[in-house]
Amino acid sequence: MQVCNVCREKTPKYRCPACKIRYCSLDCYKSHKDICLPVEQPAPVPPEAKAASNTEPWTVEDLLHDEDVTDKVPLQRLQQLGQSKELQDLLCNPHLRQLLRTIDSADSKPDAMKVAMQEPLFVEFSDRCLKIVDNEAKSLPSIETDDL
Repeated sequence: MQVCNVCREKTPKYRCPACKIRYCSLDCYKSHKDICLPVEQPAPVPPEAKAASNTEPWTVEDLLHDEDVTDKVPLQRLQQLGQSKELQDLLCNPHLRQLLRTIDSADSKPDAMKVAMQEPLFVEFSDRCLKIVDNEAKSLPSIETDDL
């Protein structure tokens, strides 16, 4: 059963014409329209550009440089995110994908994150990501002082 993407309580009856998320009432629509991000139609890619883009422009390892951040999630835990059925299901939502694209292309990523965190769907996505990473961290063996 589907639930409203705004209040997460009722069955949705309507779909936003701009971003296609589902909502249940006028109140939900009013609260959503202030942060609505219309779905952008991708520009057609010429065949010669498709052939040139067969190789991935970057890898996860390229993003994990020591000088970039002090708190990092190990690659093994990041791979757990890619294997999560829950996250895959969430990423089927075009509104969430658009939110992620908007954050990725923003000049001020912290400001874009603040806006996205007002969206219940994005909060659910980020909570699930953190839960997967945190659960994985808790499952790693710890050293007890009695063992030393």
